[in-house]
Amino acid sequence: MASAASFETSDIRNVVIFGHGGSGKTTLVDSMCYVAGMTNRKGDVEKGNALTDFTAEEVEHKFSINLGVANVVWNGVKINLIDTPGYLDFLGEVMAGVRVADSGICVVDAVSGVEVGTERTWAACETRALPRMIFVSMMDRDNASFRRTFAQIQDTLSGAAIPVEVPIGSGADFKGIVNLFSMKAHIYKPGDKGERDQTEIPEELAAWVEEFRENLIETIAAADDELLEAYLEGEELDRERVIAVLARAMLSGEVVPVFCGSGAMSRGVRALMNKIVELMPSPADAPPEVATTGSEDVEIEPSAAGPLAALVFKTTSEPQVGDLSYFRVFGGQIANGLTLLNPTHAVNERISHMAIPQGAQRQSVEGLAPGDIGVVAKLRDTHTGDTLCDPSKSVTLSTIDWPATDVSLAVTAKTRGDEDKIGSGLAKLHEEDPTFTSGFDPERGQTIIRGLGEMHLNINLERLARKYSVEVVTEPPRIAYRETITKQAEGQGRYKKQSGGRGQFGDCWVRLRPVAPGEGYSFVDRIKGGVIPTKFVPAVNKGIQDASTKGVLAGYPLVDFEAEVYDGSHHSVDSSDIAFQVAGSLAFQRVAADAGPVILEPIMEIEVETPEDYMGEVMGDLNQRRGRVLGMESKGHRQVVKAMVPQAELYMYSAALRSLTHGKAFHKRKLSGYERTPPHVAEQVIAESRRDAEQA
Repeated sequence: MASAASFETSDIRNVVIFGHGGSGKTTLVDSMCYVAGMTNRKGDVEKGNALTDFTAEEVEHKFSINLGVANVVWNGVKINLIDTPGYLDFLGEVMAGVRVADSGICVVDAVSGVEVGTERTWAACETRALPRMIFVSMMDRDNASFRRTFAQIQDTLSGAAIPVEVPIGSGADFKGIVNLFSMKAHIYKPGDKGERDQTEIPEELAAWVEEFRENLIETIAAADDELLEAYLEGEELDRERVIAVLARAMLSGEVVPVFCGSGAMSRGVRALMNKIVELMPSPADAPPEVATTGSEDVEIEPSAAGPLAALVFKTTSEPQVGDLSYFRVFGGQIANGLTLLNPTHAVNERISHMAIPQGAQRQSVEGLAPGDIGVVAKLRDTHTGDTLCDPSKSVTLSTIDWPATDVSLAVTAKTRGDEDKIGSGLAKLHEEDPTFTSGFDPERGQTIIRGLGEMHLNINLERLARKYSVEVVTEPPRIAYRETITKQAEGQGRYKKQSGGRGQFGDCWVRLRPVAPGEGYSFVDRIKGGVIPTKFVPAVNKGIQDASTKGVLAGYPLVDFEAEVYDGSHHSVDSSDIAFQVAGSLAFQRVAADAGPVILEPIMEIEVETPEDYMGEVMGDLNQRRGRVLGMESKGHRQVVKAMVPQAELYMYSAALRSLTHGKAFHKRKLSGYERTPPHVAEQVIAESRRDAEQA
């Protein structure tokens, strides 16, 4: 097998492979490594032996869950391949891969075409302006159509997309490609190495191919004035000159080359790797990385002589090995034996046992050039998103743009005695996947886990059981309801206690009135004539505030009201802070009950992006969830529905939406505020609260 131990920066390509789930990304990476001689067998996702899908969860579920790294050496160039998941529950892994790549290949299924995952991951690359190619995969499948898929690509991804090669046949008849530069046909030989014979273009394809050829040359020529002039004057265009212009146009985003083939059959893979080498930028060609040092920005050049700066973009944990930190070197040369600074946590880390990742395997190296990707074990205090740099020249690279979590579950230990293990296990999972978070919510009395979707949460709970031997029971998170009052009321709170010695006495009259939503709590002192000494008034305030945290209907905090203390009495000996605090609490409980208390429920503002074909199903489902649609807007061939929906109605909504739209819609949400709960719902909330209190 070939080796990828040491390469100069100019001979490195860092390419993120992205697209919708099931489009053939992992199969393509496997095929590239096999064809290039980096592996001696061709893996298969369905058989559970794919090169970059090697964790227990990926083998069991038969799809990518984690970012995986492999590499090929092709025509003297090392290509680092960053394979990313396609399901949106694992979008964080895509963002990590995009952060350390210099270019990307979007894989689009020739049968299904452009899907929601294609668009979301394409947008992730767009945020960093990565130069991209597109590979239309699965041309060997029934109902594959290059024409239909290319039309979708131009319509939904980029109008700058232009084929560089076109297929000969499709489905069982897919037998070759036509290269639009050489204008030669390449017919594949039997076997799984993607070898081919060159021949003339089939006569029945000549007109179709010529149309694409003219579009390609015109597009490239338009990106360079001299080349355009030569083209218009009918000159024969030099291939090397055309490739150089195409590479520059791709770097600026003016052109997106489109290729085609079949990863499963290794067809189109050689041509794709050729063009990665010729067209994709090396780290030396990419814009310099901007880091911060103190309050200043500095540019990190991909130079061995420059300041050393590396970003950890993935952390995993393996038995007998411990934590593994995947990193990309942006500047300087990294070598075993170095002590580097982690400025995020102000700790030093010693680099040893550095390696190049090849799926689950690792090849030891002594050093890596700027721009390369490696992995190192046993860093003590370094986590995903952290920078490693020269201790004498502290710099911090921008971290990864993680997507916001919006789905949650409550978990409890299945076995008594595992409560302590839950916290440490969940914390370790967060280190491996920063989009998975957890914490104990004291208001709800539950440990809450949060992620990007129900599948995301379930996969992490599988990891918790497998890696840390902790099994949990899940339940819906309790809703953080609130209470408020709807009218003004007043009354007395009197506390008197005699026990033989000094007694306790506090007496206050309190008036409660509602205020506008969101204004919170305010306290007004209207005491005159010293009927309550000034020093005891704050105790009344504290008593009211403490009592308001338990509400009056269902034990939820009462919000958005003003409390006014306007009268009372005291005892020269028996009055105290604690007596007036109790009196304030009693006054609140009596008066709030007469002030028209109601239950408030949290309302989420959600945006659902869906194909137009599923608008009816989405709207009907929102109505059933007591949703209030605010409006709709078009986004290409898709629609974005904005609505207000009670949080209580959104449990497991991601899964329901996926089922309704066959995985083609997604949503995001944020808390909008609180609104009054309908009477029938309020009755249920109060009844559940009383039942929980009785059980407790």
